[in-house]
Amino acid sequence: MGAKFLVRGCYDLPTDRPLIIVSNHQSFNDISPIYWLFRKNHPKFISKLELAKYIPSISYNLRHSGAALIDRKKGGQSIKEIIKLGRLIEKNNYSACIFPEGTRTKTGKLKSFHAGGIKTLLKAAPSALIVPFVIDGNFNLYKYGNFPMSFGETLKYTVLEPIEPKNQSAEDIIVRVEEVIRGELEAG
Repeated sequence: MGAKFLVRGCYDLPTDRPLIIVSNHQSFNDISPIYWLFRKNHPKFISKLELAKYIPSISYNLRHSGAALIDRKKGGQSIKEIIKLGRLIEKNNYSACIFPEGTRTKTGKLKSFHAGGIKTLLKAAPSALIVPFVIDGNFNLYKYGNFPMSFGETLKYTVLEPIEPKNQSAEDIIVRVEEVIRGELEAG
């Protein structure tokens, strides 16, 4: 599609402790760059249950990768799945990716972040490091709908400075992560 990819801020992230990648969410195309950029950390995703069915390749990978498949209508089930994912990353020094906006944005405008998922992950993976990740431009690929996709877009991916969560509440962490992601998006 003639897209130009810009990747910034690739920190030398540890592989000897779990990571919680906290990112804004703009499109289905957000997943591939996360897999690639964090491949040494074996990223696992928190995903809505519906995506684990009927989507070639994606559904299979979600079902068999250790992802947390949550039913948004069943809070208890969601918490159990996120705890299971948190224990997996804690045990194996993997990474979990969470999109705390809760859904994709169609305009690129950042939505408010929710702290519940991060709070649950941190309880299950207390040694995890928080890594803010900014996605900018992916929403433009679909500005005309699913077809035709937009041609020649610039897609930016930025790994921001990791945050040590020790002695901070999940609420404080999510406010800080939302602020740094918002700041990066506004800076362009």
